[in-house]
Amino acid sequence: MALNQSDLTRIALDITSGLSDHDRFSRLLDTIRQTLHCDAAALLQFSGKQFTPLAIDGLSPDVLGRRFILSEHPRLEAIARAGDVVRFPADSELPDPYDGLIPHQEDHLMVHACIGLPLVANGALIGAVTIDGFDPEQFNSFSDKELRTLSAIASASLNNALLIEKLEKQAVQSQEPSSFNHSSDSEVEVIGQSSAMQTMQNELSVVASTDLNVLILGDTGTGKELVAKSIHLHSLRANKPLVYLNCAALPESVAESELFGHVKGAFTGAISHRSGKFEIADKGTLFLDEIGELPLSLQSKLLRVLQYGDLQKVGSDKSLKVDVRIIAATNKDLKQEVLAGRFRADLYHRLSVFPIVVPPLKEREGDVILLSGFFVERSREKLGLKSLSLSPDSISLLNNYDWPGNVRELEHVLRRAAVLARAQAQSDTAIITPQHFDFQGKDFQEKDFHGQASQDKRLAHASHGQLTTTGKTSPNPLGTNPVALGQNLKQATESFQAQYIRQALATNGNNWAATARALDVDSGNLHRLAKRIGLK
Repeated sequence: MALNQSDLTRIALDITSGLSDHDRFSRLLDTIRQTLHCDAAALLQFSGKQFTPLAIDGLSPDVLGRRFILSEHPRLEAIARAGDVVRFPADSELPDPYDGLIPHQEDHLMVHACIGLPLVANGALIGAVTIDGFDPEQFNSFSDKELRTLSAIASASLNNALLIEKLEKQAVQSQEPSSFNHSSDSEVEVIGQSSAMQTMQNELSVVASTDLNVLILGDTGTGKELVAKSIHLHSLRANKPLVYLNCAALPESVAESELFGHVKGAFTGAISHRSGKFEIADKGTLFLDEIGELPLSLQSKLLRVLQYGDLQKVGSDKSLKVDVRIIAATNKDLKQEVLAGRFRADLYHRLSVFPIVVPPLKEREGDVILLSGFFVERSREKLGLKSLSLSPDSISLLNNYDWPGNVRELEHVLRRAAVLARAQAQSDTAIITPQHFDFQGKDFQEKDFHGQASQDKRLAHASHGQLTTTGKTSPNPLGTNPVALGQNLKQATESFQAQYIRQALATNGNNWAATARALDVDSGNLHRLAKRIGLK
């Protein structure tokens, strides 16, 4: 069955309406699938030597989160280089990028019909449409001329959408595109299509081109550092350095030197002049992570730099002018810290000119599978597999978990699952199933997708035994009365925590990172807790 004029007209009308609507891409794929009677289709955008899926039909939902690097996918590379319709032989030896990613087709599609349509605008590749069919002769009735016409319509649609998106960003940012550094090597992608992430992305577009200080708020593991990088790379300072400093890991004795630098002889061990983070970040951006942990003694000095743009190195009486944009991040409620006297109110107001809240993963409906696809594809590349996919049960499991550790937890769970899946695979093709989620996977099953049982179980283990590096428990090393009577509840709790952490440290050779893993807590949170209860 060949394409007729009404088919092409319907496709053109479908894809040229509502250019700012993301659903338009899905309508395009749906129309192509119905017109060509294909079993799977994908619309891909080309940028930075990789294809990014914009819409899919007939493929596993995690495909939308994957990024297909040309050098890793010979078929997509062939489409990118061809400049014309590409018909792959049914018995082509080139691996299919969607192998294992078509639902209910667990067996590899060694023999099937596959066509690639490169999308070109102004002589440059901007994307591609791929169509697949289970019947090797499925697309024989469509001529190359008809497919070129379809490709031209899709190219015009995609190009218009990209131009409109670019113009909208420029209108928000009120600046010329030449002010940006669009180097593909330095691009940072914040993945997410949920309404919460779209709101945050709009805020990023508004603030990026300004020189306002930004305070990024969000739970541990939500991706605050990635947001900071995105703001910098879309700012007027993109071609200047982005300097990172973790305030939580900054010993108070050297904190001032780290921030402002020192001169030779300023203190014991200062054998040469040293530039501080502010000086290194001059004309660029300084990212102060975990700003809520900055000592009070330094907060006033930081405030002076923000107000007047000058600083003094430790041991020097000369002022140094700097021009630095501050992006700060914290998982603390700084308003409460101000009320408690642990954070200066004037510094808080200076930093929070433009606050951005990074939503927790449990509030990002639909983003878990996008992110899962992204992390699984990254693991596939690193493990040297031709195909790495998620089983339907795994997708259901990931979707229903509440992810208390947010994106960081998701990444770690999938990375370990990928390694286990590869170890059990009989070839260079692996499938991640629920059994590969290890202790987290067991928690999924035991808590019936609500997360509470898992947390309760960990608390019970912590109360009655010691977590070892294998995740098992041993008899309480602190005895039946680990804390002294006569203390209030807070003192008793802190006493128990201190003794428990000491024991865990001893078990793990005084290695804080290993201890954090054994206790199943974030390393930064463990350092802060240890400092608060007097262990550091």
